[in-house]
Amino acid sequence: MATCHVVRIHRIGYAAGVALQHRILERVKATGAADAVLVLLEHDPVITIGRSGTEAHLRVPRAELAGRGIELHESRRGGDITYHGPGQIVGYPIVHLPEGRRDVHRYLRSVEAVLIGALARFGIAGRRVDGYTGVWVGDAKVAAIGVAFSRWTAHHGFALNVTTDLSAFGLIVPCGIEGRPVTSMRRILGTPPRRSHVEDALVAGFAAEFGFDQVRECTSVDELPQALRQPS
Repeated sequence: MATCHVVRIHRIGYAAGVALQHRILERVKATGAADAVLVLLEHDPVITIGRSGTEAHLRVPRAELAGRGIELHESRRGGDITYHGPGQIVGYPIVHLPEGRRDVHRYLRSVEAVLIGALARFGIAGRRVDGYTGVWVGDAKVAAIGVAFSRWTAHHGFALNVTTDLSAFGLIVPCGIEGRPVTSMRRILGTPPRRSHVEDALVAGFAAEFGFDQVRECTSVDELPQALRQPS
């Protein structure tokens, strides 16, 4: 039976989050494990630039970011520039794709489906927009996606705005898309949803979309099966 192991982390810096991913990634990749790990967390304020991004989409000088307590990192994920911070659920699925699912576009559409399904549980009609990756409500983007692959093991993932301070997106051209606003679940609903309930919806949707037989909650990475948490 294939298991989705879920690790929920309250807050972590971006660099530490990347290191955590790679610690798990190397084992999933090495073993070709049928099990997956879904890390759900919140980052300290940070702007990241993906492989197809450019610092030209940063609207303010680097020094201003530092003055605001916002870090800037280049990332090996796909996509352009985005913001992570408090009030956002960042999901890092670390999953080895079997031969029948080794299609990057299919994987992206599956992650979008997980997000759209989770939003629907709160009465929010999320949708795709042709030509773009991510999830939108009306003309505003509520969730960004940026992934990476190593030997068909996916990592990095998605960022869903739950109660995020949306003013931070004014520092960038979000995802490199001019003229498109960013929104949050709180703005759409008029009241903040409980974070744990949103996480539960994401976990259930991920397990269903990727066909996992069971979900196992872990309070930390140290509770993962040894094969998935120890360096090779």
